[in-house]
Amino acid sequence: MKTAFITLSQEGAALIPRLLRALVEVDCFVHESVTTAEECDRFARIVDLTGKLFSQYRELIYAAPCGVVVRSLANCVSSKLTDPAVVVMDVGARWTVSLLSGHEGGANNLAIRVANVFDAEPVITTTTEAVKDLIVGIGCRRGAGCGQIVEAIQSALGLAMIPLARVRLLASAEVKHDEEGLLQAAEQLKIPIRFLSMAQIASCQQEVSQSEFVRKSVGVPAVAEPAALLAGRRTTLLLQKTVFNQVTVAIAQESFTL
Repeated sequence: MKTAFITLSQEGAALIPRLLRALVEVDCFVHESVTTAEECDRFARIVDLTGKLFSQYRELIYAAPCGVVVRSLANCVSSKLTDPAVVVMDVGARWTVSLLSGHEGGANNLAIRVANVFDAEPVITTTTEAVKDLIVGIGCRRGAGCGQIVEAIQSALGLAMIPLARVRLLASAEVKHDEEGLLQAAEQLKIPIRFLSMAQIASCQQEVSQSEFVRKSVGVPAVAEPAALLAGRRTTLLLQKTVFNQVTVAIAQESFTL
């Protein structure tokens, strides 16, 4: 899958090294007025560039104002079934917005993947995703298998008498970003996974169960509960951390203002 990163600014160009370390097969396009040490293609007008890239890439990531990107896309949009996934992020790497082809095109998942890179907040407005109100926090021993993790999640949901269809996100600590079993479990369950930075988890203000073993292993006193609570908005614990062999699971519920 080909991915393009496009930015107009010096601040946006400063994001490139971190993005390239985390994602594979990313081509970078930087406005001709910007200086950067990275090897990038240059462009003069973002509207012209977007028209060129729209049919060549399956994922477009813009570090630019939303309004600029919308105007650049205006003459390109055709169908949610064929248009590329488009994500817009601010140059401060605080927000990653799923802008176009969110569900069918994969922009929702792309927004979360990019958010994981920069410890940003993914913004997803697709109704079928936004109405899901549960986040499953997961901690696991190094090397825990996909089957173990899936079984633990299903068991935890069973204890809470909750259907899988209500789960919006899986969540864990950034130290688990390369845990194959966890990544495979998310893929098998078809639920995106968000990784929270260790600093964010350590700063969790809500009361969580703590473990000296976890503190010695990963540097924070808990993973599953704070990950579940911090990955969403207005969250409360629905199921406290529960251990299933090598996997710890907690479930948080988001409160809607409906």
